[in-house]
Amino acid sequence: MKRFKKIYIEITNICNLKCDFCPMTKRAPQFMTEENFEIILNKVKHITDQIYLHVMGEPLLHPQLAGFLALCDKHGLKVNITTNGGLITDTKDIILNAPAVKQVNFSLGSFEANSDSLCLETYTRGITQFALEAQEKTNIVSSLRLWNLDNDMIKGANSKNDQIMTYLEDHLKLDFKIREKCTTYRGGRLSNNIYVNIAQKFEWPDIERLDTKDDVFCYGLRDHIGILVDGTVIPCCLDSDGNIPLGNVYESSIESIVDYDRAKKMYTGFTNRKVVEDLCKKCGYAQKF
Repeated sequence: MKRFKKIYIEITNICNLKCDFCPMTKRAPQFMTEENFEIILNKVKHITDQIYLHVMGEPLLHPQLAGFLALCDKHGLKVNITTNGGLITDTKDIILNAPAVKQVNFSLGSFEANSDSLCLETYTRGITQFALEAQEKTNIVSSLRLWNLDNDMIKGANSKNDQIMTYLEDHLKLDFKIREKCTTYRGGRLSNNIYVNIAQKFEWPDIERLDTKDDVFCYGLRDHIGILVDGTVIPCCLDSDGNIPLGNVYESSIESIVDYDRAKKMYTGFTNRKVVEDLCKKCGYAQKF
């Protein structure tokens, strides 16, 4: 069994949208090169079988996306892609023709989280057309995410959820209502290899937040780590600005980075539900566990 279930790799921190739930990043905009991506793959393939193209930025915006996916196949790594879905029509053939792709996660809440005048019907149709074609031609799983429901503390931007679900029902030719079938926050299966995933909105960790919580468990460093576009290794995919840099993958091995004192203290702390990093005390997602 390999050390990590998955490793997040940020191939770009540039995005085509400006979602109101996204913390953005203060880091310089950058695209990872294919050469550097392969350096990373050579270092992670011994400790994981699966990578996620995700942290900040929109991976479908990368001009070398096809080359990146081909490199993953070359190195025997399966790929999950997390996307806002706005560019799926332009990149559909690249993804469908990439044997390495295992799953594509669509953040449907991105539509309502933008002030730009997007067409909701066109947006959802592009995503469902991809899902149906992937279902017909490949084994790729399509996960349609609405992680924008209200919780006790936060009001989510979700007034268009019913309309989005109606479009999904129409475009996917479902013979049931999604809200009637998916009665829990987890969501459910809509069709073969097509799922809807529903969850409450959470607050990204913010070092400037006043409220803190010391009693927190996190899967960061336990089943995953993240690698930013400049090679900085971070403990989880929510460290959007690299506030907890553990090392750099271009300078050191992954093993030496995650076995270094700072990472080991974090891991031991989470095991005992004791947070050692200030950023983690201010993470709304970790407080779910």
